[in-house]
Amino acid sequence: MANLRIEQPLGGMSMEDAKARLTAMGEYFTNKHGIGVTWSGDAATVKGKYLVVTIDGGLRFDGGKVVFEGKDPGLLWRGKAKEYIEGKIRKYLDPRTPLPDLPRR
Repeated sequence: MANLRIEQPLGGMSMEDAKARLTAMGEYFTNKHGIGVTWSGDAATVKGKYLVVTIDGGLRFDGGKVVFEGKDPGLLWRGKAKEYIEGKIRKYLDPRTPLPDLPRR
């Protein structure tokens, strides 16, 4: 099965700020959906289930972007999974929203 790959540019944001924002996103995933996000250095493992879609992958920094790579949930759910994960990464990396205002529940 192919991998699901999502890339989001940091847009000039520092890696430290981006990691703090993605950590907040991980707290949201854990609190809202029970999806575990575990950081080890500058990379995270993401494992859990959102509705009927299993999410199993990782987040890492690659130059000036953040990359999510995970197992492809299959043709039926691929679009929805990609749309959901991309949307959350974009939302949490949006510099117009202050870090304390990002949802964690």
